[in-house]
This record gives sequence, structure tokens and C-alpha cells, in this order.
Amino acid sequence: MAGNSQRRNRRTSNKKGATVGSGGKRRRGLEGKGPTPPAEMRKGHVKQRVANARARQAAKRPVPRRGGKGSNEMVVGRNPVVEALREGVPANTLYVQQFIDSDDRVREALKLAADRGGIHLMEAPKAELDRLTNGLNHQGLVLQVPPYEYAHPEDLSAAAFDEDEDPLIVALDGVTDPRNLGAVVRSVSAFGGHGVVVPERRAAGMTAGAWKTSAGTAARTPVARATNLTRTLEAYQKAGLMVVGLAADGEVELQDLEALDGPVVIVVGSEGKGLSRLVGETCDLRVRIPMPGGAESLNAGVAAGVVLYEAARRRA
Repeated sequence: MAGNSQRRNRRTSNKKGATVGSGGKRRRGLEGKGPTPPAEMRKGHVKQRVANARARQAAKRPVPRRGGKGSNEMVVGRNPVVEALREGVPANTLYVQQFIDSDDRVREALKLAADRGGIHLMEAPKAELDRLTNGLNHQGLVLQVPPYEYAHPEDLSAAAFDEDEDPLIVALDGVTDPRNLGAVVRSVSAFGGHGVVVPERRAAGMTAGAWKTSAGTAARTPVARATNLTRTLEAYQKAGLMVVGLAADGEVELQDLEALDGPVVIVVGSEGKGLSRLVGETCDLRVRIPMPGGAESLNAGVAAGVVLYEAARRRA
């Protein structure tokens, strides 16, 4: 009987079981999740995308791809040739007509070409110069400009990341005036940008006119050529860059555009038509430049200069 009583006591002594507790969960809950991680470690944050892009660039270090070459160009006439040589437009050959009536412009052209070096001086009969220029009024002077070697669009962002800088790039959509391209190149150089992107077709290229308008800055500011501008902008977005289009009806005013503080591509359309439909739809934001004077639009060179100045001011 005593044994039975002891077995009953053992069965009933722990019938209630152990007291249920939180297991420390409440205490850990009250402790919180710790300090907020930096932006570079937050999933989906633009700075994390930029950090990841920089890491990828550092890991693969690809051989720079070129964006192809332009075509040979002829600068024709005494005044245009002298101006091109004064402005440092690249050239490989100066053609001079045989038995030319020399004047101050001819003498200056010959001196500038000789002083620069690397420019071949070729004397040719008038008939040969007529053939080279398709019958244009060359006045006995023709300057051959070599094909421009374009960068690849990836080169521009990669160069910025290599310098531990946020890319600042201008893309031109439908801009066909080489002088506007030259003005944009000049502004990009002045305000610390990393280059200009132009479409391969139906767009201005780096001609002698663009070189002259750039006032020599084209020698140190790369211009890249994109086979498809929309796809190029999408590639920039994947690399962590914000794509901002300039539009008169943009939803954000320039002074409120926070994207200028980070990696950004500024897309400028033509003065008449603005951004094309596909490019406009690709942009992350469309921004407008306030114009109290009432002007409807600015040309591409001026508009790009205004936005680049604001970007440089914020990054200073």
C-alpha cells in the first residue's frame, strides 16, 4: 500500500506542470532591433544600389568598350579653316590650293597648322579640291578633321565610380544642332559632369562645329554614342542612377529635385519637340525649370547649363 501511495504522489505532484514563461522573448522585444543601418545597407535604397554597382564595377573591371567612330569631315573656306585651327579642332591634313593668292587668312592658317604639329600640309590643284569638297566654295583652303572616337555609355558612369564620385551625365534626345551639343559639352566640363550621351541616329555628333562651340572642352569631356537611347537609360537605372528628364510640364520643379545630390542622368530633349515618348516614359522623374519671364522653353544648351549649375551647387 505504501508503494502504491508513493506512485500516486509522484503522478500527482507534477500534474500542473512547469510554469509557462516568455522564454526571454518579451525582454528581447523590448530591446528593439538596434540602431538603423546606414543607407548603403538598406534593401532597395538608392544608395545601396549605387554601392552594389560600384562593387560590381570594381570586381569585373571590364576593358573599356568604345562607342564607335564618326566619319571624316572637311572644313571648307578660309574663315572657317582659320577659326577651326584657332579653336583647336582636331585635324590631320590642311589642303592648300596650288598658286593660291595668299592673304592674311591663308598665312595664319599655315602658321597655326605648323605651330600645332601633326597636321600634314598638302598642296593640290583646284580640281582636286573641288572633288574633295563636292564643288563647294573652298577658297583654296580645306581642313580635314579625323573621325571622332566616341566613348561607350558605360565608360562615363564607370569613370565616376572609379573616382568615388556620383555620376553626373547629360543625355541628349533629338538634339540635331552641333552647336547645342558643343554648348552642353562645355557646360558639363564647367560644372564637373562626367560626360554626354548622344544617340547614334538622327542626332548631332562631334563635328567641327561642335568642337568649336565647346571652346576646347571636348578634348577632356567624353561624348558617348548610344545605339538605343532608351535601353542605355534603362542600363543606367540598373546601375543605380536616377534618370531625370527636362520637360515644361514636369511634375517636379528644379529647386525641389533631390536627385541632383546623387548619381543622376539629365535628359534634354529638342527645343521644338522636347522628349520623345519612349524616353519620357523611361525617365524616373520629369522636372521643369521655373521661368518667371514667361518663355515657353530654353534651347538644349541653356537648359542643360541651368540644371548642371544647380547640381554643382548642391554637390559643393
